[in-house]
Amino acid sequence: MPAREQVKILLLKRNMTITELASRMTEFTGKKYSRQNLSNKLSKRTLRFEEFEVIAEILGYKIELIDRENSK
Repeated sequence: MPAREQVKILLLKRNMTITELASRMTEFTGKKYSRQNLSNKLSKRTLRFEEFEVIAEILGYKIELIDRENSK
């Protein structure tokens, strides 16, 4: 699933707007994020993994990588 769709789902679950997320990302990182900037990154698929980690943290999720070969 593309990051854009995943972020939209997570925002809906937390009842949060992309504007509020951008504001919280600015507070969390010290780097300026706007609604338009964040929307563009999601639409153009230019969101960095580090930014997705910040989004997950803000929304109360963790990213977990699972070894497919040894997870049986």
